Amino acid sequence: MLNTQIQKVINEIRKSIKGKDDIIEKVLCTMLAGGHVLLEDIPGVGKTTLALAISKTLSLEYRRVQFTPDVMPSDITGFSMYDASTKSFVYHEGAAICNLLLADEINRTSPKTQSSLLELMEEGKVTVDGEVHFVKQPFFVIATQNPFGSAGTQRLPESQMDRFMVRLSMGYPDHKSSVDILRSDSVREAAECVLSAEEFVAMQNEVNNVFVDDSIFEMIVNFSEESRQSEYVSMGISPRGTKAILRMAKAHAFLYDRTFVTMEDVLAILSCTVSHRIVLSTKAKAKNIDVDQVLLKLSDDIKVPKIN
Repeated sequence: MLNTQIQKVINEIRKSIKGKDDIIEKVLCTMLAGGHVLLEDIPGVGKTTLALAISKTLSLEYRRVQFTPDVMPSDITGFSMYDASTKSFVYHEGAAICNLLLADEINRTSPKTQSSLLELMEEGKVTVDGEVHFVKQPFFVIATQNPFGSAGTQRLPESQMDRFMVRLSMGYPDHKSSVDILRSDSVREAAECVLSAEEFVAMQNEVNNVFVDDSIFEMIVNFSEESRQSEYVSMGISPRGTKAILRMAKAHAFLYDRTFVTMEDVLAILSCTVSHRIVLSTKAKAKNIDVDQVLLKLSDDIKVPKIN
């Protein structure tokens, strides 16, 4: 059973996003774990709508940047400008100084601008002209990129993909959800705030205190080591990836109102947490084996731990 407060949040987001409860849950899990989301999908399936609905429901300061080749790092991090009246330089905030930043089509901007955002995601602060400026708390980035069409794009390298805690794809809605979308388009029902940003930060602290048995630690490490040794994988799960699995599993346990992590929590978040961290070998590509198939085999090879 879902946590009561989280259930209220999901119910509000459902007003804007139809038939995508699993995606909503995984995005909220990522936010509870203090991570960032990469939405890789075709245009028009509700990525922007999802981010806006979450910001309203959690009373978060929301900003959206349409990434294009002319977007500069200073547009994201901010800049200093000389003020003649005070005879000093004054810092002007960039778009990322908010609670929830939607980085739309992140692969359409320059690598330099991509790096400035990803550094901010990792550090939670920016340094402009020697002065440190911290982002607001809580802080999340939802970045989107179109997997089809390479014209005018700068593909994110594996080292930068690794900084996103999860990669998700919303996909097309099913028939019933498509009908509901058309029906709700004529009667718009806006999401309302049901949880404050401060309450959400308190939830993040509770997630940190979720109990993890040693057997779960062993299982996560065994899984990561198996990924590095698989004949179908040329680059396995990094230590950052193992931490992401743990944090997501703890958030998933909290989401379902448990004070401890189970094997089911790990398996529930495994695919979205590590699929973008694994690089397949030429042997896997030659045999038409995809990442999901590799993950399934690795999961089957790991014994289910017993929690004492």
